[in-house]
Parts: sequence; structure tokens; C-alpha cells
Amino acid sequence: MFTAEITVDARGHRCPVPTLRLRRALEDAPPGARVRLLADDPLARIDVPHFAAGAGFQVLESGADGDGALSFLIEKPA
Repeated sequence: MFTAEITVDARGHRCPVPTLRLRRALEDAPPGARVRLLADDPLARIDVPHFAAGAGFQVLESGADGDGALSFLIEKPA
């Protein structure tokens, strides 16, 4: 079953706000959903994977563009 990707745009916010918004989106999402977090706080590189691992979510993708914006794709277990 295909679930649309949910986007959480937390650019312009400092940690822990991006991680808190990601957590809320994942809690509200159905099982198997994928949530893409956009952030520009460099600490998100550390906080997001740490949060995902501790909460049982899987980081499918992570990267940055040339402007320093970070993108993480997180999957909620089915």
C-alpha cells in the first residue's frame, strides 16, 4: 500500500523544534507512513537520527543541499 509522503518544514527553527515537529507528525501518521523533515539547523544532523533510532523509526534518506538545508526521510513501522 502506497502512503503519500508527509512533509514537515521546520526551516528557520532551532533544535529541538525540528525534532519535536517530526515526532508529532510521526505520532499522527498511520503505520507505514513516510515523513520528510526539512530543517536548516546543523544540530538536526545529530538530533534527528538519534531520535529516530531511539523511537524505533527508520531513516531512509538524509542529505543536504548547497544552501545548508537538510532533508530527512523517516519511515514509521507498519
